Amino acid sequence: MNARYMSAEEALALVQSGHRVFIQGAAATPILLVEELARRALELRDVEAVHLHLEGDAPHVAPELAGHIRATSLFTGPSLREAVAAGRADYMSVFLSEVPLLFRRGILPLDVALVQVSPPDRHGYVSLGTSVDAAKAAVETARIVIALVNPRMPRTIGDGAVHVSRLSAMVWAEVELPEHAPAPIGPVEAAIGGLVAGLVEDGATLQMGIGAIPDAVLAALGDHRELGVHTEMFSDGLLPLLEKGVVTNQHKARQQGRTVTSFVNGTRALYDFVHDNPVVEFRECSYVNDTSVIRRHPKVTAINSCIEVDLTGQVVSDSIGERIYSGVGGQMDFIRGASLSEGGKPILALPSVTSRGASRLVPQIHAGAGVVTTRAHVHYIVTEYGVAHLYGKTLRQRAQALAAIAHPDHREDLLRAAHTRFVAC
Repeated sequence: MNARYMSAEEALALVQSGHRVFIQGAAATPILLVEELARRALELRDVEAVHLHLEGDAPHVAPELAGHIRATSLFTGPSLREAVAAGRADYMSVFLSEVPLLFRRGILPLDVALVQVSPPDRHGYVSLGTSVDAAKAAVETARIVIALVNPRMPRTIGDGAVHVSRLSAMVWAEVELPEHAPAPIGPVEAAIGGLVAGLVEDGATLQMGIGAIPDAVLAALGDHRELGVHTEMFSDGLLPLLEKGVVTNQHKARQQGRTVTSFVNGTRALYDFVHDNPVVEFRECSYVNDTSVIRRHPKVTAINSCIEVDLTGQVVSDSIGERIYSGVGGQMDFIRGASLSEGGKPILALPSVTSRGASRLVPQIHAGAGVVTTRAHVHYIVTEYGVAHLYGKTLRQRAQALAAIAHPDHREDLLRAAHTRFVAC
C-alpha cells in the first residue's frame, strides 16, 4: 500500500476486529491516533493494543470499551495502572531488551503499528524521533503502519529512519509533544544523589533513568571528567553535563563521542537538543540494552531506582504488593551489563521510607510483589543514610549492611528480624 495523507478517521478505518495494534510510547505517543482508535472502538471486537508506557489519558482502556479493545502493557505507566488493577488491561513482564523479539519472532505478530514521526526529508525518510526503542521493530514487522506526521517531532540520528514507502497512511498534525518538567530535588534526593555521585569514577559510562534521584545524581556530577553515556533513556537532567563538556563519551568502546540512547522524555529543550544532533545516537532497545554491548564499555555505572528491598537483597521494582506499578524495563539488562563491565558498578537507589513513613527496606518483600532484580545480581544499594555494598556478602552480612542504611526509626526492627532469621546476626 502506498502512503498518502488522510484524516485520522480515514487512517484508523484500516484497523479491523481481531487486529493486534502496536502504539509507540513515551513522548512519541501518537495521542491523536489513540483517541481516534478509542472513538471507533465500539465498531470493533477483540482488538489488542500492545505498548510500553504511553503519555496521555489512554482512552482505549476506558471501562465502556471492554470487549472492544484490550491493552497489553509491556511497561505500565500512570494512565494504565487502574485498568491493569481492575483487570481491563493485561501486564506482560519482559526485559526491555527483548521486546523487539516479541515482534520479530512472531510471538506477538503485529497487524498495525501506530507511530508519530517527523515530516519526510528530501529523500523520503521520516524519523521515529524521540522513541526508537521497540518502535523500529514494530514498523518493520507490522502489516499496516499508520503515522502521525508532526513537524514538532525532532529528527533524530541513528536507527529511527523510515522510508515513506513503508507507511500505509499518514495523518498530518502539528501538535506539541508531551512534556515532563524535571522533578523537584528535595533533601532526601540530594543526599542520595551525592552518595551515588561519589561512586561514579572519571571516565565511567553512565546509564540512568528519569526522576528526582537520577536528576540529583546528575546534578552532583559537575566536577567529574570525561564521562560517557550509554543508556536506555535520558531526560533534561543530562543536558548540563553535555553542554559543559563533562560528558565526552571519549572512553566508550562503541560510538565514541556519541551519547547512545533508545528514547528520551522531558521538555521541549530536550527535544530541541536531540533534533538533528549527531552527538546523540538513537538505537533500538535490543541493541542499547544488550548485555554483551553494555559490558564492553569501561566502568559502566548503572543507576536505577526500585520500590523495596528485602534484607537479603531481593529487589522489587515493578509492583507494590500485587498492584502493578511500572514494569521490568531495562533494569536487569543494565544491572547485569554493569556487573560484567570492567570496573562496572550496578547501583540501586531509593529513599529509606515511603511517603507514609513505612520502611522501604523490609524483612521480607510484601505478599504478591515481584522480584525484578535477584539478590545474586545486586551490588550496591543506596539510601539517604548510606551505601550498602552487598556483592560478595553472605545473607547475614547483607542484612546487617542494609539495616545500617535504613531510616533510624526502623533499624531496630530490621536488626531484630535479621537476628530471628539468621540467628548470629
